[in-house]
Amino acid sequence: MVSQDALAVNGEFGILEGRSVALVHPIVMGSLLVYTLWAGYLGWQWRRVRTIQTDINELKKQVKPTPVTPDGAPAETAPSPVEIKIQQLTEERKELLKGSYRDRHYNAGSILLGFGVLESVGGGVNTYLRAGKLFPGPHLFAGAAITVLWALAAALVPAMQKGSETARNLHIALNALNILLFIWQIPTGIDIVFKVLEFTKWP
Repeated sequence: MVSQDALAVNGEFGILEGRSVALVHPIVMGSLLVYTLWAGYLGWQWRRVRTIQTDINELKKQVKPTPVTPDGAPAETAPSPVEIKIQQLTEERKELLKGSYRDRHYNAGSILLGFGVLESVGGGVNTYLRAGKLFPGPHLFAGAAITVLWALAAALVPAMQKGSETARNLHIALNALNILLFIWQIPTGIDIVFKVLEFTKWP
């Protein structure tokens, strides 16, 4: 009965039941997994920009006042380890800012949300056209969960833009769970691809 998952209904939908359209979903979703990891990297770099500034501010509190000579002029002393660390972090932050990670992460997330939801729904619709029904199981449920997680993570953006650290942490947690589900879904997706190749024809 499971082997029927990839069978076309009766051919009334033409190419929409064929192998070409059926293979669009796994190809796009595989690409979106890679793109998800890329968007996560961009987000992590943007977070690093913000956390470095916090680290710098904390270190500045530890800097001791510059000693002065008897005539009141600043004494020439070697930079302290704390001052050296502040300088290093400042330079690192300048380099990170050149990467425009905030805008790139936002754009990547928007593209991921749009294409991800489109292809998640498209995959279900294609299965229905090809087999005449959906097949409740790990792949379908994980795919639905991933789609919901994309939406929830995106919904947190306004609160994040207002500086909510809770929203930022929840955004990271939801996307981490999303990636785990995405990876966990790979074996079932490969099984379905094999069934598509077995039970469908070109085009």
